[in-house]
Amino acid sequence: MSKGNQEQQKQKSFIEVLTLCQDSDDFVVDEIASIEQTFYISFFDTLVDNKVLQELMIQPLQSDAIYSFEDMKKNLPLDEIKVVSTGPEVEDGLHRGQVLIQLDKGSPYGLLASAPKDQNRSIATPEIEYNVIGPKEGFVENLSVNINLVRRRLISSTLSIKKLKVGSISNTEVAVLYLSDIASDENVQTMIQRIKAIDYDEISDSSYVYQFIEDNKNSPFPQMIDTERPDRVAAQLTEGKVAVLVDGSPSAITAPTTIIEFFASFEDYYLSWHIATIFRLIRLFAVIFSVLSTPLYVAVITYHTELIPQDLMATLVISRAIIPFPPIIEAIFLELTIELLREAGARLPTKVGQTIGIVGGIVIGTAAVEAGLTSNVLLIIVALAALASFTTPVYRIGNTIRLIRFPFLFIAQLWGIIGIALLSTFFIIHLITLTSLGRPYLEPLYPFRFRDLRDAFFRLPFNMQYERPELMQTKKQYRFKKKEGKEIRDIDHDIN
Repeated sequence: MSKGNQEQQKQKSFIEVLTLCQDSDDFVVDEIASIEQTFYISFFDTLVDNKVLQELMIQPLQSDAIYSFEDMKKNLPLDEIKVVSTGPEVEDGLHRGQVLIQLDKGSPYGLLASAPKDQNRSIATPEIEYNVIGPKEGFVENLSVNINLVRRRLISSTLSIKKLKVGSISNTEVAVLYLSDIASDENVQTMIQRIKAIDYDEISDSSYVYQFIEDNKNSPFPQMIDTERPDRVAAQLTEGKVAVLVDGSPSAITAPTTIIEFFASFEDYYLSWHIATIFRLIRLFAVIFSVLSTPLYVAVITYHTELIPQDLMATLVISRAIIPFPPIIEAIFLELTIELLREAGARLPTKVGQTIGIVGGIVIGTAAVEAGLTSNVLLIIVALAALASFTTPVYRIGNTIRLIRFPFLFIAQLWGIIGIALLSTFFIIHLITLTSLGRPYLEPLYPFRFRDLRDAFFRLPFNMQYERPELMQTKKQYRFKKKEGKEIRDIDHDIN
């Protein structure tokens, strides 16, 4: 929708909004008689809690003499009550479960009282970012509940929340969260300006906002982290990041971020630093293996057979003896099969999807090898590559890895290992130019910042992470004061 149409919609009058609402069968206009006055109520019965309406609104108004809106405010035991006189205020209030009360039916003034019907999903365990150790709460589709989950973890008066409306038709409420004494003003203002600049009619999820506010919309690499974990959002706010919550979405967006963070599970911080570091390095190795293993097989078999050890050559020759296709056709066939199994498993019901993934992979893989359509060596490599891609803890980067494997396959067929090296160089240059909320995406590698390496490839102990990431340009650099090492005496040591 254009900005002109948005302005036209905002200029709708009080009476015009009520007239448009009356076209809906679920819109109710009732006349209620009190002791001294007749008043009129208007609401959507699908959005309003009838019990609250009867017990906390209609009964108090009928039992006392009502002459003005001030009398109504005194008699209604509700928190959210306000007098309105403009069309946008009425339209927004009615669609958020509020009841409009008028003293005269044709009056361009009214009082909005909140009585929303509670249809929220209960707080449950995160499904995508599941963890063994740590909190089990995940965001839901209610903005107030999600803000509550964050505030309970950050008991601080500096936690600031700025609410915006996005979507010319949906009027979706968006909340920007940050710690005012830590977060960079530049990061906060950049995020708010980008959200305000969104010109779209309907926003149904945080993914819509994500795509509008990311720095490079043509890049396959995600430039912000979306998470369903309140503990992760709270921790990243203390680092100086800015978070975005969208009403109706169970995911939060945090920025700025770096590519390294996409391979760091938040469960790493609940484990000892030794184990967390090993797991993080395993994930990084798994991603590289997932992207390059199949293209390297194609390149070596097609162009660089001299690189194959003599002991392994016999095995490869036997496995490909009856295969009628070149390696690239084999690889594409198996990669597409893996992707089909992934999509089938994701779209089908949970129990059926798991069965399809396991049984389908075994049956199709065995049948393809026995039919002579692919070699068993390549089948093992593709299966391991697919398994390695599942180690990424953030869903968006997993999709990116699935995508970029195919360009590497095709260029390996064209130019062999030289082609793989050239394409790798292209992606590295692309990552260097990427930014997240204006901050370098490849930090701490480029620009190189030794301080931020403490929580990058390695997760060092908490007592060594006394400084916040330099990437955030925070107002407070230190998390805590660095203490000089002192000898700690056991209780049985002689005090003297």
